[in-house]
Formats: sequence, C-alpha cells, structure tokens
Amino acid sequence: MDTPPSIRRRMIAMVYEIFLVLSVEALAVVVWMLATQNRHGPLFDHGLKVWLFLVTGAYFIHAWTGSSHTLAMKTWRLRLVADNGARVPLRTAVLRYLLAWGWFAPALLVCAAFGLHDKRMMAAVLAIGVAAWAMTALFDKERRFLHDRLAGTRLVSMPKPASALAPGPTPPTAEAS
Repeated sequence: MDTPPSIRRRMIAMVYEIFLVLSVEALAVVVWMLATQNRHGPLFDHGLKVWLFLVTGAYFIHAWTGSSHTLAMKTWRLRLVADNGARVPLRTAVLRYLLAWGWFAPALLVCAAFGLHDKRMMAAVLAIGVAAWAMTALFDKERRFLHDRLAGTRLVSMPKPASALAPGPTPPTAEAS
C-alpha cells in the first residue's frame, strides 16, 4: 500500500490549492462578465455562484480523474487514488468534490442562519469549521479526512523524482585534468 502523507503536508497543499483555485475562479468571473455583459440582479448573482461552483468542480474532477492530482498536489507529491489503489473514476471524483464542501458548507450555513455579515465573524466561523473538518482525520485509523473516507478515496505520497534520489555525475577535479 502507498504511504499516506501527513496531515500537515495535506493542509499545506490545501493552502497552495486555494491560491490556484482563486486564479481559476478569477478567470471564470471574467468569462461570466463577458457572457452576461456584466449585468447584475438576483438571477445573475446566483448564476455567478452556480457558475463558480461548476467551474471549481470541473477543475478538481478533471485533475483527479486525469492525472490523479492537481498542480498543488503534484507540487507536494500527493496523488488521489480509489480505496483499491486504482485511478479515481468520474462518479467517485464528483462525489468527493461534493463531500469536500464539508470543509466550508456547514460554516456558511451557520453564517446564513445567524445572519452573520461581519467579515471577522464569518472568518472565525469558517476557521472553526475548517478546523473541525480537519480534525476528522485524527479520528480515522488511516488519518483520512471525512470526505475521503465517505467517497472511498485516499491521498498517497508520490516518490521523489529519480533525479533527486540518484546522485549525479561527479564533476572532474583539478587533479584529473
């Protein structure tokens, strides 16, 4: 079985992932604005949220079913596999994406239910929600986050590239010339 990465390494990769997803979503907003001629109103505002949800899902699902990792996951040498070690099928990747909203959805629902609009309060509630979801790995015997357990997926460590493992040729010394 492949080596599971540490919780710390997975969390660091997630922070990097946030920056990449924000870039993808920024481009998606530009496309939305061009397509809607930058119109506003409840329908357009909700449409933008649905559009961003779909674009973000497409980003992750494409990466997980294609190369088995996103750019952030590749950087931190993480790969997503099914429980049996095989490539993640489309249906499983979609399920994982939906379940991964457990990192944020409960906190967003709490903010909506209590009418929280103060950015500091919202950030605090989100931080508590993210910390609570991250703690699910502490209660799992394989240290998987809840969405991975429920989706039947796992993150595994990829080996370091061969060039980093094998020593290179020794440069000639002055005595040899």
